[in-house]
Amino acid sequence: MSHTATNDTGGRRGGDGSRASRVGVALYLRQVIAELRKVVRPTRNELVTYTVAALIFVSVVMAFVFFLDLLFGKLVLWVFSAS
Repeated sequence: MSHTATNDTGGRRGGDGSRASRVGVALYLRQVIAELRKVVRPTRNELVTYTVAALIFVSVVMAFVFFLDLLFGKLVLWVFSAS
């Protein structure tokens, strides 16, 4: 984080519309825009690769949870259906 100097006049001027709060918001927005300019966007091939990898990972985890649910369901039925 960067450290910025503020103009301290020894007291606040009139509530929410004070100059210090407006300067703070403007500084914040300038810093956000500067950081967004540094973002490196993925190429189309990278985006497709990352998307496919994420979908495969989610599918594998979903299948794993499905089979665990199936196993535990059958186990519960076996334990509680003893005649």
